[in-house]
Amino acid sequence: MTSVDFEALNGQLAEKRPKDIIRHALEQHDKIGVSFSGAEDVVLIDMAVKLRKDVDIFTLDTGRLHPETYEFIETVRKHYGITIDVRTPDQKALQDFVREKGLFSFFEDGHKECCDIRKIAPLREKLTTLDAWITGQRRDQSPGTRSNVNTVEADTTFNGLGDTLVKYNPLANWTSAQVWEYIKIFDVPFNPLHQRGFVSIGCQPCTRPVLPNQHEREGRWWWEDAGHKECGLHAGNIISKS
Repeated sequence: MTSVDFEALNGQLAEKRPKDIIRHALEQHDKIGVSFSGAEDVVLIDMAVKLRKDVDIFTLDTGRLHPETYEFIETVRKHYGITIDVRTPDQKALQDFVREKGLFSFFEDGHKECCDIRKIAPLREKLTTLDAWITGQRRDQSPGTRSNVNTVEADTTFNGLGDTLVKYNPLANWTSAQVWEYIKIFDVPFNPLHQRGFVSIGCQPCTRPVLPNQHEREGRWWWEDAGHKECGLHAGNIISKS
C-alpha cells in the first residue's frame, strides 16, 4: 500500500468496529505491527490474535517501567501464548545520557530528551521494518493532542518500509468506558496499577494516579504544560501554534 486515499479510507472505516478495522489493516499489509504499551492497549492484542495468531506485537521497555507493568507484559504473553517483541534503548546512548545528566533530569528540563532515547529511538528502529502499525490512541485520551485523531492516517513522525507509513487507530472513537466494558466482558488481563488510580500508565517516575474528575493524562508528566502531553510516539498530533 504505497498510495493511500486517507480521506476515502477514513470514510470507509470510521464507523466500523475496532476488530473490523484491525482485520482490514492485517489484510492490507504484510509488514504490520501492533503497539502494546502495557496498559489498556491489551484490547488490541485480544482482537488481533483472534484474527491472526502470529501477528507482530511489540512493546517498548524504557528501563523505567513500574514492576507491575513488567509483570503484566509477561502475564499477557502467557495468557495469549504469543511472542512480544520487547524493544529496549541503545545502551551506549542511554549510559552517556545518564552519566551526563543523571536519572531524573526530566524534572528540570522536560521529558523530551529522556523519551527520545528510551522510547523514540527504539520505536523508530522497529517502525523501519514495517509499512503500517496499529496503536491504541483514542480521542478522549487527551483534549490537547488527540481529539482529532483519525481512524487511519499517514504517520508524519516516522518512516517505514514504504513511501508512506500507515497508522491505524482502531479505538479512536471509543471512550475509556467502552474499553473497560470490553475488558470485563472478554476477561482481558489488565495492569493492576489501574486498580490503584493509575489511568494512563507510562514510566514509573513520570506517572502518578489521578484524582476523581481529573483527566487521565494529568497523571503523566504532571509538572509540565497540560496541553501537550505526548512523549513523541505520536508527535504528529501536536499542532504548532506558531
